[in-house]
Amino acid sequence: MNDLISIPCVLMRGGTSKGPFFLASDLPSDSRQRDQILLSVMGSGHPLQIDGIGGGNPVTSKVAIVGPATVSDADVDYLFAQVRIDQQFVDTSPNCGNMLAAVGPFAIEAGLVRAATGATRVRIHNVNTGKLIEAEVPTPDGRVAYMGDASIDGVPGNAAPIALTFMDAAGARTGRLFPTGNPRDRIDGIDVTCIDCAMPMMLLEAAALDVTGNEPAAELNANGAMLHRLETLRLEAGRRMGMGDVSNQVTPKPVLISTPIKGGDLGVRYFMPHQCHPSLATTGAVGIATACISDGTVAAQLIGNRKPPVVLVLEHPSGRLEVKLDTRNGKTVAGILRTARRLFEGRVFAKPIAQVVCAA
Repeated sequence: MNDLISIPCVLMRGGTSKGPFFLASDLPSDSRQRDQILLSVMGSGHPLQIDGIGGGNPVTSKVAIVGPATVSDADVDYLFAQVRIDQQFVDTSPNCGNMLAAVGPFAIEAGLVRAATGATRVRIHNVNTGKLIEAEVPTPDGRVAYMGDASIDGVPGNAAPIALTFMDAAGARTGRLFPTGNPRDRIDGIDVTCIDCAMPMMLLEAAALDVTGNEPAAELNANGAMLHRLETLRLEAGRRMGMGDVSNQVTPKPVLISTPIKGGDLGVRYFMPHQCHPSLATTGAVGIATACISDGTVAAQLIGNRKPPVVLVLEHPSGRLEVKLDTRNGKTVAGILRTARRLFEGRVFAKPIAQVVCAA
């Protein structure tokens, strides 16, 4: 196998996502070469990613790259990469909060963070957005625990709880909570909220696209007319948010919101951006919940006046997700409970860089 590139790798589930975790030191420092490696490892350019370890779905075509912190108030750096399935393209513009749930355990077991007895706080610098997230990882006896009594919708069984706290997530990509300057805009006759909090997103009521917002993900994915209209709105939202042409970017994420039907606070259908998420992205949940407590947004109009401290329950295709909103030093912080599991460790093999075609 001398003609292949061998790289240490750990496959992990983080929240409702899954993908390989790498130490930054094990990948090329040049971003173009690094992306070529990732495209080969994941098998991009084929709907099944048959020549790689990707799972043929956006939630299983994700990569986490972790290394020593480059900022003083963090323990580790975390770079997230969304690797396209159908195209030879790597997008490092967004963060992923589900994969984030596994960063703390990975960092501890990789020797980047010393484990405490009981629980270990890992301060994570998300390189994509420049934001800080705190993860509290169960470490009884000074070792990471994966088994426990916590459960999250979208993942079978129980696991040890990992508490994530997003510190001042506003302006993660654009520098402003409302990049257009407005809590609500009108695009093509539809009221939308363009918000940048943990993840740039465009929120609109599902009824505006002639759907209820309670449909299963598969049903929405089969609605070609609705998906086309949603993408048209997303492209214009991206332009208005100062992000330029977002046709080859996964942000802003389009989100359909609706009246809840199972006792929650808001019904949510989150797109990635061309398929409905089978559950809900953690970063998406932070931004949606923040929109709910922000005056003038389409979300606030739908659920009424809510202010922190408050726990909001978001209903998604696989169940529910709770977001706890509070204030700290005058800024909004969001807490979410996730779980993670180490699935496989070893080495993954990539084709030589010269044989991998990468989009410019």
